[in-house]
Amino acid sequence: MRTETPQPIRLSDYRPFPFEIETTQLSFQLAASATRVTATLKVRRTGAAGEPLALNGERLALKSIAIDGQALGANQYALDDERLVIAEVPDAFELTTEVEIDPSANKALMGLYMSGGRFCTQCEAEGFRTITFFPDRPDVLSRYTVRIEADQAFEHLLSNGNLMEAGQLPGGRHFAVWNDPFPKPAYLFALVAGRLDVLEDSFVTMSGRTVALKVFVDPGQASRAAYALDALKRSMKWDEEAFGREYDLDLFMIVAVRDFNFGAMENKGLNIFNSSLLLAEPETATDFDYERIESVVAHEYFHNWTGNRITCRDWFQLCLKEGLTVFRDQSFSADMRGAAVQRIKDVKALRARQFAEDAGPLAHAVRPSSYLKIDNFYTATIYEKGAEIIRMLKTILGADAFRTGLDLYFARHDGEATTVEAFIACFAEASGRDLTAFFAWYEQAGTPSVSLTHVYDAAAETLSITLAQKTAPTSGQPVKKALPIPVTIGLLAQDGRALRDSEVVLLEGESLTVRWEGVEEAPVISALRGFSAPVTLTTDARPADAYVLFAADPDLFNRWEAGQGLARGLILARAAGAPDEVGEERYAQALGQALDDPAADPAFKALLLALPSEGDLALAVDPVDPAAIHEARDALRARIAVHLGEQLSRIHGAMQGDGEFSPDAASAGRRALRNACVDLLAADPHAENVQRIVGHFEAASALTDAMGGLSALLAVGGEPCETALAAFHAKWRHEPLVLDKWFSVQARDPSDDALKRVLALTRHADFDAGNPNRFRALVQGFASANPARFHDPSGAGYRFLADQILAVDGFNPMTAARLVEPLGGWRRYVPALGDLMRRELERVKAAPGLSKNVLELASRALD
Repeated sequence: MRTETPQPIRLSDYRPFPFEIETTQLSFQLAASATRVTATLKVRRTGAAGEPLALNGERLALKSIAIDGQALGANQYALDDERLVIAEVPDAFELTTEVEIDPSANKALMGLYMSGGRFCTQCEAEGFRTITFFPDRPDVLSRYTVRIEADQAFEHLLSNGNLMEAGQLPGGRHFAVWNDPFPKPAYLFALVAGRLDVLEDSFVTMSGRTVALKVFVDPGQASRAAYALDALKRSMKWDEEAFGREYDLDLFMIVAVRDFNFGAMENKGLNIFNSSLLLAEPETATDFDYERIESVVAHEYFHNWTGNRITCRDWFQLCLKEGLTVFRDQSFSADMRGAAVQRIKDVKALRARQFAEDAGPLAHAVRPSSYLKIDNFYTATIYEKGAEIIRMLKTILGADAFRTGLDLYFARHDGEATTVEAFIACFAEASGRDLTAFFAWYEQAGTPSVSLTHVYDAAAETLSITLAQKTAPTSGQPVKKALPIPVTIGLLAQDGRALRDSEVVLLEGESLTVRWEGVEEAPVISALRGFSAPVTLTTDARPADAYVLFAADPDLFNRWEAGQGLARGLILARAAGAPDEVGEERYAQALGQALDDPAADPAFKALLLALPSEGDLALAVDPVDPAAIHEARDALRARIAVHLGEQLSRIHGAMQGDGEFSPDAASAGRRALRNACVDLLAADPHAENVQRIVGHFEAASALTDAMGGLSALLAVGGEPCETALAAFHAKWRHEPLVLDKWFSVQARDPSDDALKRVLALTRHADFDAGNPNRFRALVQGFASANPARFHDPSGAGYRFLADQILAVDGFNPMTAARLVEPLGGWRRYVPALGDLMRRELERVKAAPGLSKNVLELASRALD
């Protein structure tokens, strides 16, 4: 029985830290199980006289403590499992502590730990407190000097900033001294020590400075870092051109590690990456991997200004760095990959993750008001919805005023830990607009619903459009404010001609009516173009209008959206027991016409072929019946495959690559279309199609095609599938990143035996629950990406997930907490399933010794 209730941390309780840490000197004597860390802090009081000095510290063995060189007695300080408190300290002094830690035993992968025989750190959000005693909060900025000593077997000794000194020591040891001239919070501290290969290059900034670039990887892997290094150089150039931001150190380093809870970390001058988001070559990385590497390298580099030079005052302001930086990396990817295709991909990800989050009990504001563990708020709401808010701000203000506001932000708050209020104030000042109402986007949870109705007067040639908004209650917020919502609208004729170009209509209250004159004929309304706001939209348009948009809308996002809407309606109608077979045939025919459009990009056509996901479909119904959705979606897939079979086969052959692999957008688009054709052909598994899919898999020279073929064969099942899985494993069993994909694709097994397969894989010799990549590939892949089998009526999928949460929580609470979400939406499912999900959540919550991470999310899901 739990005897204590963890207390939440609240934004309203924020108080500045009463001391300034002017400089921080760290000395590391690295040893796998007994690392000594000496910290010397130059401290100056900035708060009220008499306030004690309270430092965070967890899992630290204190060896000594002194103020101004004088050792403190045990009666001069208080020490518990979380804090070191010194009641009486001077107004200015030097504090020296020495602690011992055990990196080899750190399986939570936070703080200093071992990965692949190397030392590595991850300090965001609260990992630094497991390295030394320190005020581990983002508003305490300090200048760091770091000395690292280790055995010479640890060839490279790396930390933030510039290398000041290095040399040999007696006893086969060596050292390096690093200095970071920029003040930073503790969460940006980084250290890596080990044997690594390095790929080097340089970049000349817009002011003419030469920056050395180094990417450190596992021995023998340097060639696989070439694309990441190229992406880094393009990111640096783009940030100068798009935002006027120049890199500020003489050295920029990236290190790839296998065991990492995050995708990557923006530590000043020393980014640490999960190797899955850094290493790539055609045989071992898919086009999606290349896209993600490009995006994440850019994201972490862009943090140098939006996160490092200007950081968060407190963790409630997390969106200030993450939402803004996601907006920046999405803008970069749009320029690299094509604006329309990238926008569609970004919105698909937003709906799959953030809209689902908003629809369940884990919904929270972009700037939350309280938390138990900040680790639980590294969510799609903070990142993706945070980026959408920035995008809306740009839409409302216009590009010029937006850039002026951002430049003001950089100039005014450089070197500070600041707030969202201060950020928005810069745009209000630069534009001369009152943005008070806009701030509600940061404070209010939930996805707004916008309805559009219209009246056309043919005699007067006028069109009246009425927009109305509503946001459903979420936990702790039963009453919602009206939000300023930019809705971009254009008009088309019935034959697809443009009647009126795009115009932004700003819905600021509960409803708004606009009247347009000179509309010569009854229009087809194209609303929310470019997905101008993160809302759900319903209209009073005729069903036929969607086909006009699907065929002719010049806004490619809305053309894709029209196709998704048509497919969604057909699938949900069948799932509800009212199939529209005539409509399904018409949709398949329209899709075939879209595929024949010579002006359409292959990457765009590939997106058209992908039906709405089962998760997306589940957001449109209440209660959710996953089995009915799955069967209805499969039925439409099969109809399309039969109707377009010859066309799909023809396109598949035409998209065959005949030259050297290139990761560029155009080449990736052709591969995407080719694999989309294979995916659909698997829905009509007659002998000729199966033979084509097997040939696609066996002839694949790039991993993108191999994975496309393997996924399609899993849908086909039977002997061709098992033969391919065995061949893939035999070929790639010694490549960890590729083998992750082998586990991941099987987690999505659509057959009735999916859970049996997944359970067997948890006992596979190559499965390691301690490695976050491998664990997420299988367990999270099954729970999040295989809804029909996860939601098996027996409840076995829920029991499996709860067991995994409890097992992993014992050593990696952060990874365990991320698995709560698939159970969290239990209220939205049919009662027979919802009750089973709730019971497993209750079992998790009642488990003894549960971490704060899992306890918080399980409690919120049940409350």
